[in-house]
Amino acid sequence: MGTTSYGALVAIASLGIGLITGGQAMAADEAARAELAASGKLRVGVAFAPSASAFFVVKDPSGMPRGITVDLGEALAKKLGVPVEIVAAPNSGELVELTAKAAIDVAFMPVDAERKTKVDFGPAYFALESTCMVAPGSGVKSNGELNRAGTRVVGISNTTTVRKARETMPLATVTDVASVGEAIALMKAGQVEAVALSRDSLSGLVKDVPGARILDDAFQTTGIAIAVPKGRPAALAYASAFIEEAKANGLLRQVFDKAGRQDDKIAPAGARY
Repeated sequence: MGTTSYGALVAIASLGIGLITGGQAMAADEAARAELAASGKLRVGVAFAPSASAFFVVKDPSGMPRGITVDLGEALAKKLGVPVEIVAAPNSGELVELTAKAAIDVAFMPVDAERKTKVDFGPAYFALESTCMVAPGSGVKSNGELNRAGTRVVGISNTTTVRKARETMPLATVTDVASVGEAIALMKAGQVEAVALSRDSLSGLVKDVPGARILDDAFQTTGIAIAVPKGRPAALAYASAFIEEAKANGLLRQVFDKAGRQDDKIAPAGARY
């Protein structure tokens, strides 16, 4: 019987480890696919608005959503090896509810404590500031000045921004509408003094209201993160790894640049809120 060399033994052992590791990776992918795409496709939730941002998408003339979160959802589906279905909602609050009841498989949304009770969040891909855009002719210089009786502020229903606006502006009248378009229409009609939204979103909307201004300070900082329904650990692990990989390999930077947001900074590795 021949003697097997030390080098051959190492090679055999390495091959065995590789097969085991490869098998484990395949099993993890299958578990993630079963949780993320049980219907055979990946249903991705996105929110639309009149102007695109790091979070909001817009609809093209054919009605198809276009933007950063659409591109990320499509890339995740491609990595998973399944077809994608984009589900567009008028606000992030609706995305939370759709995710919580597993009507969609994954979504991207701003993080807050209330939402953490309904969905599971992975890492953030962008840091979001909540602030206000004030109406033409307003003398208000900071968000704190809006906290007074008689001041009318509008925000989007069931969002982290409107919840924080109520908390930080208890003396003002903070009302909800279902979409960004409705909020802007109210300001154009002279019915509100301020619109509470993320700074990156307002930067694309301020031009629609000549004379309006975005306040320099912020009343909240959080992150926009990937989210999945609760009770899906394999889905959460896979989605989280996807976001971190997209930061490391430049995919997120490419997606932001494609959207014309070259000056926006990607959240650092491991960013959580």
